[in-house]
Amino acid sequence: MDSIMKAVNDFVKGLTGVLVSVIGLGIVASIVFGGSTYFVGDVIATLMDYVAMLGENGLGGLIVLLIIMSVLGLK
Repeated sequence: MDSIMKAVNDFVKGLTGVLVSVIGLGIVASIVFGGSTYFVGDVIATLMDYVAMLGENGLGGLIVLLIIMSVLGLK
């Protein structure tokens, strides 16, 4: 049972790493090609919407941001 949980945990960490890299690629592609790109959409506008949503929610937004940072391993 422990090995299954370790395998699932490793898979989720790997998938999270790939998705964070794709977000970075989308930001760079939006800057280079301008606006919405056909393969990643409008990443910058979506991120700005999330930041605005977190900001509008005050303490709740801050708590969610801290949870996201801990899941991604950011300090």
